[in-house]
Amino acid sequence: MVSTRKPHLDTLAVSLLLACCMFWGFQQVLVKATVAEVAPVFQAFVRFALATAAIAAWCLVRGVRLSGAGEPAGAGRAGLLAGALFAAEFACIYLGLQYTSASRLTVFLYASPFWVALLLPRFIPGERLQGGQWLGLAAAFVGVGLALGDGLLGPANAALPRAWVGDLLGLAAGLMWALTTMVIRSTALARVAPAKQLFYQVGVSTAVLPVLSLLLGEAWAWQFSAFAWGSLLAQALVGAFVSYLAWMWMLAHYPATRISVFVFLTPVFALLFGAWWLGEPITAGLVAALVLVAAGIVVVNRKPAAA
Repeated sequence: MVSTRKPHLDTLAVSLLLACCMFWGFQQVLVKATVAEVAPVFQAFVRFALATAAIAAWCLVRGVRLSGAGEPAGAGRAGLLAGALFAAEFACIYLGLQYTSASRLTVFLYASPFWVALLLPRFIPGERLQGGQWLGLAAAFVGVGLALGDGLLGPANAALPRAWVGDLLGLAAGLMWALTTMVIRSTALARVAPAKQLFYQVGVSTAVLPVLSLLLGEAWAWQFSAFAWGSLLAQALVGAFVSYLAWMWMLAHYPATRISVFVFLTPVFALLFGAWWLGEPITAGLVAALVLVAAGIVVVNRKPAAA
């Protein structure tokens, strides 16, 4: 049987990645607009609970077994580990937002491709980046930092004396994201259907996040407005179900290091949607950031010259 795994990103992969990053950027604006009505960790719990039900239904229709029967040895343990790391990522994000600004935490969260590029080649040599590709990765990260520079350097941060705690939690969230990718790609979980990989992640998160929400003392209420319900359904069905399932499928068919660099576009899209919805200004720095991110993606995904 010929392997369907591809060494480089094709048009389908690029199109899916752009669509995912665009929605994830829009989703950040949705979460921000909804948080006044639905507490953040509770909001994440509801999103993943709805997504878990949707993914379970998808697996039932597609004939994907949710039990451990027929799985490669060790896949179940790896799935629970991936789920725990996925839940830990979101725990770090929401806890970090208690101490630092969203823009500041986002910079550290989207250091995840650096963790992937540093760690994954230790287990899968074919994922190793070459010298020029490292420059592309650095250019993309600098672009995101430039786009979010106003949030990092603005006077509002003077009111956040413990911002460094949130920064470290944001960095930890990026590491958890990268470790989740590593577990999926370098263990027996890689031979499990992408839908089941995702089920492990959202299922464990659905079990863990409500406990964290209660520990944080968040109020639980179900009398949401039509907008809040629409937001939660979009986050669950489009975000945590469709886009994450597409992400799992791409991890199974394309190099993770090439895919991961595209996540740098997400905070840039968030700023664009913020300007459209919230009236935030588009600055020259944002335009420069878009150029750097685009250039970085092109460099990282460029095919090596033939020998």
